[in-house]
Amino acid sequence: MSAATPLQHPGINLGPAHPETEGKSGELLFGFWVFLMSDAIIFGLLFATYAVMLHARAGGPGPARLYDIKSAFIETAALLSSSFTYGMASLALKYGRRPGPLLCWLLATMCLGGLFLRLEVQDFITMLHQGAGPGRSGYLSAFFALVPLHGLHVTSGIIWMLAIIGQIARYGVDREVKLGLLRLGLFWHFLDIVWVVIFSFIYLGGLA
Repeated sequence: MSAATPLQHPGINLGPAHPETEGKSGELLFGFWVFLMSDAIIFGLLFATYAVMLHARAGGPGPARLYDIKSAFIETAALLSSSFTYGMASLALKYGRRPGPLLCWLLATMCLGGLFLRLEVQDFITMLHQGAGPGRSGYLSAFFALVPLHGLHVTSGIIWMLAIIGQIARYGVDREVKLGLLRLGLFWHFLDIVWVVIFSFIYLGGLA
């Protein structure tokens, strides 16, 4: 990276082509990293709880009977694809001259996130119909404390994207929109990382 565009923070840096964000982005994103680390601690505690409670099934069904690995794989593909589309949105923000491509990539990200949520909710409904709700056992309580919390985060990210799209429609791609998209990018990619751990540890691990 050239001296003209110094690295201010992890992730995409908009650089001197966006001077209105230069003095503020590093400070805001550092604070947002602190928030994400606190969120990571919460997820870490829930992963530990799940690991401890995995065999506390009270005679009920276990992971091998309950998890639909095909659905979980499609959910994973959708969420990882949404990380790619958000990356393209970030590049459209940095190098684009018109808001059209940025909006298209954001809408694609929202659609993939919506597909993820639809499949996940369907999995939860199927489990509930099998009598595998959070009150059935300690294992299921731990599962429903962890996995739907991630889904709630994805829902929050989609709502955030909708709000930013509304800001773009009303005010254009101004300074606040740019700073919001940078923070949302960190949040969205963080959710992808958490989901990879969920898929590997809970869904694939449940097949063992």
